[in-house]
Amino acid sequence: MAGVGKIPFWQWIPGRAWRVVVVVEAADEIPARLPSHGAVIVGSLQHPKWLAFDCPCKSGHRIMVTLDPKHRPHWKVENGKRLTVYPSVDYRGTTRRCHYFVTNGTIRWVKDLDGGLDGSGR
Repeated sequence: MAGVGKIPFWQWIPGRAWRVVVVVEAADEIPARLPSHGAVIVGSLQHPKWLAFDCPCKSGHRIMVTLDPKHRPHWKVENGKRLTVYPSVDYRGTTRRCHYFVTNGTIRWVKDLDGGLDGSGR
C-alpha cells in the first residue's frame, strides 16, 4: 500500500481556492497533515463516501462529512478545479461554532444571531 494517501508535491503549493488534493480508499488513509485549503475524498471519485478537511477557522479540528446519499444528513461535492460542498457545513464544538458554505473554492461564513461571524474569531 505504498503511496496510498500520499499527496503529490504540487498540491502543497499554496493556493487560495479550496480543492481536493487526494483520493483515498479508507478513512484511516487520510494524511495527518493536509495542504492549506486541501480536502480529501474517501472512496472514489465515482463513489465518494466522505470528505475530510481541516476547518477553515484554523483552530485545528478536522471536518468529515458523509457523501453517502443513504445517510441523513449527507453532503454533495462538486469537484472541478475549485471545491463546492453543499449544504453548508455547521460544526458545533464545546467552545465554538463554525458555520460556512464552501462555494467555488471560497469559504463564506454564516452570520450568527448576534451578528458576528461563526468560527472566524470575531
